[in-house]
Amino acid sequence: MPAIESRKQAVFLRGGEAILGSELVVTGAEALIRCLEAEGVEVVFGYPGGAVLSIYDELYKSNLRHVLVRHEQGAAHAADAYARATGKPGVCIATSGPGATNLVTGIATAYMDSVPLIAITGQVATFLIGKDAFQEADITGITMPITKHNYLVKEASDLPRVIKEAFHIATTGRPGPVLIDVPRDVTTTSFPFEYPDVVDLRSYRPTYIGHIKQITSAVNAIQKAKRPLLYVGGGVVAAGAQTELLLLAEKMNIPVTMTLMGLGAFPGEHPLSLGMLGMHGTAYANFAASHCDLLIAIGARFDDRVTGAISRFAPSAQVIHIDIDPAEISKNVRVDIPIVGDARNVLAELLPRVSAKHHKDWIEQIDAWKKAYPLEYQEGSQPQTIPSAEGVDDGPVHPQAIIRTLYELTQGEAIVTTDVGQHQMWTAQYFRFDRTRQLITSGGLGTMGFGLPAAMGAQIGCPQDLVICIAGDGSIQMNIQELATIAQEDLPVKVFILNNQFLGMVRQWQELFYEKRYSYTALKHSPDFVKVAEAYGITGMRIKHAGEMLSTLEAALAHQGPVVVDCWVCMEENVYPMVPAGKGLDEMLGLGGQ
Repeated sequence: MPAIESRKQAVFLRGGEAILGSELVVTGAEALIRCLEAEGVEVVFGYPGGAVLSIYDELYKSNLRHVLVRHEQGAAHAADAYARATGKPGVCIATSGPGATNLVTGIATAYMDSVPLIAITGQVATFLIGKDAFQEADITGITMPITKHNYLVKEASDLPRVIKEAFHIATTGRPGPVLIDVPRDVTTTSFPFEYPDVVDLRSYRPTYIGHIKQITSAVNAIQKAKRPLLYVGGGVVAAGAQTELLLLAEKMNIPVTMTLMGLGAFPGEHPLSLGMLGMHGTAYANFAASHCDLLIAIGARFDDRVTGAISRFAPSAQVIHIDIDPAEISKNVRVDIPIVGDARNVLAELLPRVSAKHHKDWIEQIDAWKKAYPLEYQEGSQPQTIPSAEGVDDGPVHPQAIIRTLYELTQGEAIVTTDVGQHQMWTAQYFRFDRTRQLITSGGLGTMGFGLPAAMGAQIGCPQDLVICIAGDGSIQMNIQELATIAQEDLPVKVFILNNQFLGMVRQWQELFYEKRYSYTALKHSPDFVKVAEAYGITGMRIKHAGEMLSTLEAALAHQGPVVVDCWVCMEENVYPMVPAGKGLDEMLGLGGQ
């Protein structure tokens, strides 16, 4: 350890640590690692570079697990998914300039989906900031709109306070990402280390307890309603309010529909579950939202993909909105009874105040819609051109069938990550999620390339769980280099690529609204994904025919290590139901799979 200059008492070295009297003196880099350890961090995802060399030198000496990704975007997505799967904040590290800017998409993804993420970036030395130094970027300015808060640390002695505040801000109230930018000279400056016990931010006081007057108003509205509907989002997952939600739904016999982020907050196979609502939601969920007389929104933000045309959304319903973020109340949809507070706390207060009801007529109507408009897909959709093989069923491979079969083979117990597109919506429709933190997907930002690094983060966070990544042949290529990380870490992730040789969701819109002018959506030169997997030292498999689907899926799931399965599915299969942009939820295309 280099000599430490001080006017205080003499320096004593004890096991590599510098002690000034009773004070522990450390460098900024060592302080950062000690702070992470104090916050209970066990793993960080990152990629080294010049501005973070001192931090990486301390990581080398620490007990923290570091996962070396192959692109900084992969680090952000893996840390994000680690947080979603475990409920603990994820941590990623990148160097200055391009390393930091490569995190931006991952930070924005976490921000849109309210995920607790700590992004630590290196920065040029403080005396070079603003001088266009090598690998300099104003990352705090760049990320200001996509972080819950961010810091540029100019004094090493501020690091303990900043890191303590960052974890507090990221994990409390409505969760979200926090970025800490650390100049290189701050990491090498020494100071007496002390980690604070508490955080006191007078301007930041999230409301956890709902106002009793508003809760009483909600109780009265629920008791009077004849056609109530629970509409729940990711806030229920973040709050851990799934038990209270189940108790309320069963006590009052209220059907439940979920956003993409809310899937798993209510058991997917429960009789009161309507699955997902919105643009590609179930028909019966959309009809229920269109005909209910009371909409109870919990931890959801009335996103445009959920509401369709605002003027036609729940037109006859009184609206209760429970959310910890007051900025979401009445932001998109007028709310009659707002309740600001933690979803679990509010539901715990509300539950004993309501009396059981049956809503017989409403439930019968819901059941009638379920029977009339089940989720199904059209048989005989156009397959890829595949030579017939003797003794093999050369019928088309339907992507929905692959997902439904995966659900059945895993008995619904897998953690599932996805990329974004048609396969994401089919996963939401056909894999019935029965518990929280089981579906890990990019909702608000819609980030292609999320699924594969997300599977890494989820598998590292939940090593005993089966982790499945369902991807498209377009999105998988955006971060396909993370197969190297999966191989290096020996992560038993199962990757299923629904390969239709198109950017499928964009192609679907071109088919429906642009007279089949497939402008640059055909993927004519995708690689042989089996050979790509094998090049990384990972087992590759392929499904070409419906007759080999079951046996291949069984073999992939039974394999002890990572697997990539290239699934050749119908090229022009569409996701239905579909609510076109600007239409109401009751104006769906493709009912009955037509």
